[in-house]
Amino acid sequence: MSSRISRLARHTLSRVLDLPPPACDFHVEKSLRVPMRDGVELIADHYAPQTAKPAGTLLVRGPYGRGYPFSALFGSVYAARGYHVVIQSVRGTFGSDGQFDPFVNEVADGADTAAWLRDQAWFTGTFATMGLSYLGFTQWALLTDPPPELRAAVITVGPDDVSGPRWGTGSFGLNDFLGWSDLVGRQEDPNRLRTLVRQAGAQRRVTKASLELPLGAASRALLGDGAPWFESWLEHPDTDDPFWAKLYLRDLLDRAEVPVLLLSGWQDLFVEQTLEHYRMLTGRGVPTGLTVGPWTHGDMMTKAAPTVLRESLDWLATHLADAAPQRRAAVRVHLAGHGWLEMAEWPPVMPTQVLHPQPGGRLAPAAPAAGETATFVYNPADPTPTVGGRLLSPAGGYRDDTELARRADVLTFTGAPLAADLFVVGAPALEVEHSCANPHNDLFVRISQVDRHGESRNISDGYLASAPDSGTVRIELDPVAWTFPKGSRIRVLIAGGSHPRFLRNLGTGEPVAEATTYRTARHTVHLGAATRLVLPAGPRPPSAD
Repeated sequence: MSSRISRLARHTLSRVLDLPPPACDFHVEKSLRVPMRDGVELIADHYAPQTAKPAGTLLVRGPYGRGYPFSALFGSVYAARGYHVVIQSVRGTFGSDGQFDPFVNEVADGADTAAWLRDQAWFTGTFATMGLSYLGFTQWALLTDPPPELRAAVITVGPDDVSGPRWGTGSFGLNDFLGWSDLVGRQEDPNRLRTLVRQAGAQRRVTKASLELPLGAASRALLGDGAPWFESWLEHPDTDDPFWAKLYLRDLLDRAEVPVLLLSGWQDLFVEQTLEHYRMLTGRGVPTGLTVGPWTHGDMMTKAAPTVLRESLDWLATHLADAAPQRRAAVRVHLAGHGWLEMAEWPPVMPTQVLHPQPGGRLAPAAPAAGETATFVYNPADPTPTVGGRLLSPAGGYRDDTELARRADVLTFTGAPLAADLFVVGAPALEVEHSCANPHNDLFVRISQVDRHGESRNISDGYLASAPDSGTVRIELDPVAWTFPKGSRIRVLIAGGSHPRFLRNLGTGEPVAEATTYRTARHTVHLGAATRLVLPAGPRPPSAD
């Protein structure tokens, strides 16, 4: 039973976050054992509301433990509002039996957990799932064959595809995969101080390891005895390799009819997947809500928490407790420089604005004369660095990238000051007529905003691994909802990599884990009508209709 002090804290938090007030007390049954079909038992904690009329049952499955902050954000908040909450550690983590093989066992283990749930005396007859990141993947895994009792899902920054080569377009997300493996491989270290110190220096160590060759040995030196799965990820660079089948659920989700609330941030590493989930579900008539705010992946449990909690409680009350919905529109997105928009669909209808890179580093509406070119050399021994963007690391998000634009291995094209505000809402694209003598080459592109003082900040990125030797390629950039204010300028950057966010192309074609040699790549961008930035942009925000 919770104490008087904890009850007071919950009421205070509710007022601060503008949440519905707690409705009841609760108690916690810890370390329940949940049997799987292969004899493995997973550990779960049950938050039991003290009420004769529970609002429903919630299932949360993840690899990060059952303590704080999950106990507070998923356990206490919802149990105090009448929900039975089960927080389960997936196999091989925090007391659950078996070996942790990331993502591989979640379809079967989720189904077995749902079967156990329906046999519990306190089960309310229907349930919903919720959680973020990996806890979102476990929800998609359950939705591949939804149990009949499943009534709703709240999926926050949750992927259904974690196959390595799909990061970017065909590129391995080195920083995220290596950093996450290092974190998870050591997260159960009983020395909490040592764990905190390691986390504080994690990005520096990941960057250092990612610059060493061979990468397989350098990664293992960083990981130590942890994360035994990492080498297998490096050794399968082909997107269509059967190795990745269990980490790609998209083709299995056509049976899901469960109402889903999707929450993400414009700088979340999975935002493009979230928007594809919205398109996929609404295209089949599945009730779906979409909220995208000005957040990174890490912000979802901090800056975004008030919005996430309010909208989650509303969605669950609507679909589990038959309450009247508070949500007024299917889509809510934050338009930077303007505020929240409520719309009937995504993407909204927007005009198209085209800008062409020009000789001399300019960016203008008219195409330059054919025959003009711009060149740069990508040197994998000194790779173009990552500055901000959609990273799992705290180093991600919106950052000052002025120095990146000044590098010799980056082409920079900057427009004239805008005469009025320009609203960009949707997915930009850069079409590039390009040639490279080295067949092993990548392309990284970025849109930035330049302020009145000449400083720039990243807005949207795109990546193409294994770019063709010659021809015109279209690179889709991150979806955005952004206002370029009057007087600011639009900037386009083109480079041969973004390290360590994406695995650097060493230019030799050697297997990435064992490669020990480099080869530079000289890129030529052909300026003219074929090379152009295509923006979903106009002088007004999109209509709410």
